[in-house]
Amino acid sequence: MLSLTHVHMRFGDVVAVDDLSLEVRAGEILGLLGPNGAGKTTTVSLAVGLLAPDAGEVTLANLGSPRLPGVRRRLGLAPQALALYELLSPEENLRFFGRIQGLSGRALSVRVAWALEFASLTERRRDPTRILSGGMQRRLNLAAALVHDPELVILDEPTVGVDPQSRNAILDRILELRGRGRTVVYTTHYMEEAARICDRVAIIDHGRLLALGTVEELIGRYGGEPALVARVDGTERRLNTREPAAALARFAAEGRVDDFRVERADLEGVFLQLTGRRLRD
Repeated sequence: MLSLTHVHMRFGDVVAVDDLSLEVRAGEILGLLGPNGAGKTTTVSLAVGLLAPDAGEVTLANLGSPRLPGVRRRLGLAPQALALYELLSPEENLRFFGRIQGLSGRALSVRVAWALEFASLTERRRDPTRILSGGMQRRLNLAAALVHDPELVILDEPTVGVDPQSRNAILDRILELRGRGRTVVYTTHYMEEAARICDRVAIIDHGRLLALGTVEELIGRYGGEPALVARVDGTERRLNTREPAAALARFAAEGRVDDFRVERADLEGVFLQLTGRRLRD
């Protein structure tokens, strides 16, 4: 559905994307993870045609560059910064975005009604957008990217700053999109979100692709062994092992086990292993 082939992008002395090759399969949710300054935003801008690469090629659905208007209509973008008109209502926002994507008449009305229902905003469709809660505005931002029924949807931090209920609702909506056969590229800093909804995860840093695979594949490749942590005779002991039950039996033979836990590798551990623990501001 989306292909980036040996893509380079430089801003002055800063290399934002460095020989990046990545393919997004039709019908999947691909998570795009990276620390601040990793090149995620530039990659998204290249993918939607806002930027042209200095070298390499970006192709959408084998149709050509997303910089071509006819090709770009096949995708939808929900940016991290809300792309909404606050004085307009949700319905007016959606009608506007639908019209600039070429919809009109009954087709426009049907898609606006669908998008309002999808975002659970039908009852608030005539309220000014500025009085909606943050979670409602985030859902409307997503709906605006979907009103023209694109095949590929790129979501840049779509749950930032929302409450747990709104986050859960947005994630459910994204899974629903996959169920409808749509392809989603999902950037986030929330590892638990990526682990929950993404079919595959790409980790990038300094504009390069560091790892790509399912969450299970990445954990198996980079996560290391599980750790058994037990308090034995009042002293905490830790052992990295792939056989925690056998290790616990050895601890029990050596003394009284007051409590224990098994710490397994997760996506966050993989992310830190690959990108480092240094703060990125």
